[in-house]
Amino acid sequence: MGRRARPLTGLTATATALALLLAGCTADSGDGDGDDGKITLQFQSLAWQKESVDANKALVEEWNATHPDVKVEYVQGSWDSVHDQLLTSFEGGEAPDIIHDASDDLADFAYGGYLADLGELLPDRLKSDIPRRSWETTTFGGKVYGVPFLQEPRVLIANAKWLKDSGVRIPTPEKPWSWAEFRDVTKELGDGEDGKYGVAWPLKEPVSATLNLSLSAGGRMFNRGEDGKVDVRFGKADAIMPRTVHDQVNNDKSASGTTLGMGGSDTLPGFFGGKYAMVPLGFSYRQQIAQQAPEGFDWQVLPAPAGSEGLAQGVSPQTLSVSEDSPHKKEAAEFLDFFLQPQNMVKLARGDWMLPTGEKALKDPALHTEKNDWAVGTALAEDLRSAPAQSVRGYPEWKDKVATPAFQEYYSGAIGLDELRKRLVKDGNLVLARYQR
Repeated sequence: MGRRARPLTGLTATATALALLLAGCTADSGDGDGDDGKITLQFQSLAWQKESVDANKALVEEWNATHPDVKVEYVQGSWDSVHDQLLTSFEGGEAPDIIHDASDDLADFAYGGYLADLGELLPDRLKSDIPRRSWETTTFGGKVYGVPFLQEPRVLIANAKWLKDSGVRIPTPEKPWSWAEFRDVTKELGDGEDGKYGVAWPLKEPVSATLNLSLSAGGRMFNRGEDGKVDVRFGKADAIMPRTVHDQVNNDKSASGTTLGMGGSDTLPGFFGGKYAMVPLGFSYRQQIAQQAPEGFDWQVLPAPAGSEGLAQGVSPQTLSVSEDSPHKKEAAEFLDFFLQPQNMVKLARGDWMLPTGEKALKDPALHTEKNDWAVGTALAEDLRSAPAQSVRGYPEWKDKVATPAFQEYYSGAIGLDELRKRLVKDGNLVLARYQR
C-alpha cells in the first residue's frame, strides 16, 4: 500500500531528474514533508469492519484537526496480504511511517532491522498502562518493536437454550470447565446421530488455536535454551488440548468432522440452524453473530476450558509499529500516544469487538455490560499471555510446512498422536535450525 516507484526511461527520466533537482533547490524537507515544512505521516491501518474503520478514521481526523503541523494520512491495508506487502515496501524503502499489524508477524521484521525500537520514544503513561504480559508480545532481544493495543481471547459461543435444556453445568470465568469436563459435556449435548453435535471446531488454520489454547494445560511446544535457541518439544501437557479435539471428532462423535476444514464464519449457518451446541471462536465473532443470528436465537459466551494453568491463553495482539526508515519517529510516537489514550482504546476495542490491552480502558463500563457478553470477555483479560510462537524465528515456515498439515491429519484421524509428535518435533526442528545458525 506504500508508494511505488516505476522504472523511468528516455525523456521521462531526464525530465523527472530535472524536476527533482529543482525541487531540491526550493525545499529541504524529507520524505513525506510538504514544501511548507509541514510533516505528513502515513498510517497504514488494517481495520476492515465498518465500525472499526470509522473509529480509526475519526481519530485520524481528530488528530489532524488539532495538529496542523503534523498531518496523518490514512492508508487502507489488508490482513490477507500484509506480510508480503510490508516486506516489499520495507525492501523498497517505501514503508508507511506507522504500521498496523499483529504481534506474531513482527519477529522477522524486528530482527531484520525494519522496525524502530520504541523503548525511548513512548511516554511513561502508555508504557505503564499496558501490562508487562502484553509488552512481552512485541519485545524481541530486549527491544520494543510495537505497541500491543487490541487482543482477542478465544471463547465458546454457545446455543444458550440448548445448554439450559440439557441441564449441563454452565461454566463461568470463576468456575470454568476443565478439558475433561468439556469433553464429557459435548458428549452429553450431541453425538451426531441425529445430525446434532456438541461442538464444531473450525480448524482450517489449526496451529494458532492449538498452541494458544494449550497454554491453559501447561503446553508450550517451543522451548528456549540458555543459548537463546528454540527447539520444539511435545510433552503430555502439549497433547491435552489436541487429544481432546481428536477424541471428540473420532471417538465420541460429539464434534463434526466436516467443520475441521472450515473457517469460523463457515460454521455459523449450522450453529444458527441448531446443528452445533457450541463453536470455539475469537471474541470478535460476537459482532457477526449479533448481526446475523435469526430473530429470537439465544446465544451466550462461555470461557474456553481451563487446565493446570487455569484460563491462561496465548494471544497475538494487534500492534502499532514505526518504520525504522521513517524520518519522523518522534512525531509518529506522539500520534501513537494520542491514538491510544484510554478513551480512544475503548472506541477502537468496541469498533473491533475486541478487548483493549490498556488497564484504564479495560475498566470502562462500556466493556462490562451483559449485553453481547462483553463482561465475560473482559473477565478473561488478566489470563491472556504472549502466544508461544511469538518470538520464534522461522515460525511461519514451521506452521505452513510442518504443523498445519500434521494437525489437520491428526484431527481428522488420519494419523495418531505418535506420528503427530514425530512430525512436529523432528521435522519442525529441522526447519527452525535453519533460522538459528
